[in-house]
Amino acid sequence: MSSGSGGDGIKEQDRLLPIANVGRIMKQILPANAKVSKEARETMQECVSEFISFVTVEASDKCHKEKRKTVNGDDICFAMGTLGFDDYVVPLKRYLHKYRELEGEKANQSKGTSNYNGEDDKDESSSIFRSGRPNSVPTPLKFNIIAGGKGDGSNSRPK
Repeated sequence: MSSGSGGDGIKEQDRLLPIANVGRIMKQILPANAKVSKEARETMQECVSEFISFVTVEASDKCHKEKRKTVNGDDICFAMGTLGFDDYVVPLKRYLHKYRELEGEKANQSKGTSNYNGEDDKDESSSIFRSGRPNSVPTPLKFNIIAGGKGDGSNSRPK
């Protein structure tokens, strides 16, 4: 792999998802005895990184047009639909709703306790996508894999 991506000045390792994470996600869906080659991990790393950039640029454009600086989950759902990934929009919106409910419950629980200076914790639900809090680990998305691509669900794996 090369050390850069064109003339944009961004190093390749900064534009790609960490390969160890990509490999770990790939292994989760495979049987325990399956092996994933380095070439397969690198190929998937390139593909998923490009896909994320593709969707993020679309979501970012929407935010720019609306004069907002923060891309949120709704923007990602919108971008997925705009880019033709309509089949994923409903499951993503469902996941986002559940995620926000869970974060709201966590925020409400923490409001019942006081921090070191006696003030109640501030409402964090509006910033859950940029908070970086160590306790906010989202549950991974799970999708059915359809063998024939017909979308009828008859060949899909159970969850």
